[in-house]
Amino acid sequence: MRPLSSWQVPQDILGVFTDIDDTLTTEGAITPDALQALANLKAAGLHVVPITGRPVGWSEAFASSWPVDAIVAENGAVGLQHSATRGLRKLYQQDAPTRQANFTRMQAVLAHIEKNVQGAVRSQDSGGRETDIAIDHSEFTQLPQDAIEEVVRRMQGAGMTATVSSIHINGWFGTHSKLSGARWIVRELWGRDLDAEIERWVYVGDSTNDQVMFEHFAHSVGVANIRRFEAQLTHPPRFITPSERGAGFAELASQLLTRLR
Repeated sequence: MRPLSSWQVPQDILGVFTDIDDTLTTEGAITPDALQALANLKAAGLHVVPITGRPVGWSEAFASSWPVDAIVAENGAVGLQHSATRGLRKLYQQDAPTRQANFTRMQAVLAHIEKNVQGAVRSQDSGGRETDIAIDHSEFTQLPQDAIEEVVRRMQGAGMTATVSSIHINGWFGTHSKLSGARWIVRELWGRDLDAEIERWVYVGDSTNDQVMFEHFAHSVGVANIRRFEAQLTHPPRFITPSERGAGFAELASQLLTRLR
């Protein structure tokens, strides 16, 4: 990971994708400098799309109030777009019958994990989840690494995709991911092919569940707290900010906008 100061910003950048927890937020809340950074990016004419493992229910308020084009929730499964004329609009990658069938299966897996993995409890935001499940490992409950790995194994054993964020272990049925969610939302909102122009987009993250984005985006940036997961990263970000969490995101936005002027 090279220092952010060495990043050569292309003049034709189109937009920024960013994780939320521990990338935009600090101690669970977005900081004023990170919120202003989002506004500055939008004011400069760039697209801004947070992509998160958080549930759609949790994300609705932020999609309606933050200066962003949309939020992609539940690791790529659900899009939220707000406009003054239409209000909040939900978009899904899976059809309704598939979502309902998967939801029933996921609740059984969730109950099994809570019963069989010591200390494992569902995340407190589980009530807002529609297409995945989440076990808390660092937000309100501290789960040891061996238990985290056991939860991942049990999710995968049930046929689920499983990822570990800075706070949760997420599992879902389906092939969607943060990357497929980014491709999908760019196509849905702007009719563009992300893969054809991926060098004109930036991704910012902080955890192992951002690796697929770090791998594919030439302009990938980790906020400084990514070092917590450095030993577990097969695909680290290309660049790293001096500061952690929201302050690091603000540094990224400032450098990006300074270089574009």
